[in-house]
Amino acid sequence: MENLSANGYGLWSLVFINSFIFILFAYSFTKLKSKRNWLSFTLFSVFVIDHFIEMYGFPFTMYLFSGWLSKLYPAMNLYSHMNGHLFHTLLGFRGDPHLGFFHILSLLFIFFGLAIIAYGWGVLSEAQKQHELAIIGPYAFVRHPQNVGFIIVMFGLLIQWPTLITLILFPIITAVYIRLSYEEEKDLIKEFGREEYETYAKNTPMFIPRFLKP
Repeated sequence: MENLSANGYGLWSLVFINSFIFILFAYSFTKLKSKRNWLSFTLFSVFVIDHFIEMYGFPFTMYLFSGWLSKLYPAMNLYSHMNGHLFHTLLGFRGDPHLGFFHILSLLFIFFGLAIIAYGWGVLSEAQKQHELAIIGPYAFVRHPQNVGFIIVMFGLLIQWPTLITLILFPIITAVYIRLSYEEEKDLIKEFGREEYETYAKNTPMFIPRFLKP
């Protein structure tokens, strides 16, 4: 393999800084009160760490599939950081991938997901202080906005820089968040009563806002 630093890799300080920021954010807005909470947080952390390792540290996915990719794209420098934006590269887009469609789209997903998580946490915290059911803000559109937010963030990271491990982890973590949401609803029914919660649930979708449904 060519020199990592010459190709934009080997930047382990960026791996640590970016991973730390995302994991600290997740920790700040995750209630680690059950094994499933810890599982979702741990899997999200692994997802983030692998994402930034392959983005700035070592391009494991490109290395693993180098034989196949070199046959399809013989003129491509597989270990160039620019070509790590796989969707941009494999679909034949030209120019700086940081200014390309997939990178910009990924940033929109990431920041939108982070905003939902932070806003939802504020609404939830205030509702808990008042011992009320959170039904305003993002909770007026879906019943589990924070879990949806984490899934959106991961999707944004995935389309920005897909790796073998994150492609495997994404559906697994999504399933964990969905299962976690069902468990949270059982706790909310116990706390606020079945009638009150089912009235809210009847008018508010679980994950997908009504204006996005076909």
